[in-house]
Amino acid sequence: MSTVTLPKIEYMSLKTRAEAFDKMVAHINPNFFFVPTEKSRKKIISEFSQTKLYNKKFLKSLNNGLERSTFFTK
Repeated sequence: MSTVTLPKIEYMSLKTRAEAFDKMVAHINPNFFFVPTEKSRKKIISEFSQTKLYNKKFLKSLNNGLERSTFFTK
């Protein structure tokens, strides 16, 4: 095994970053990365629209984003 020597300030910086990363990973919800069950863009937009919570500009933006994805179909 090799030994690496670092200045203390660099070690402390790396340690702080590693701890911050560990905290971030620990707080990510395991359901954050899930595969959507619905693949139809039209149905997704329709369901969002029916809630009456989203304006037309948002729905258009959502549709544009879904169009760029290779996962979703028409």
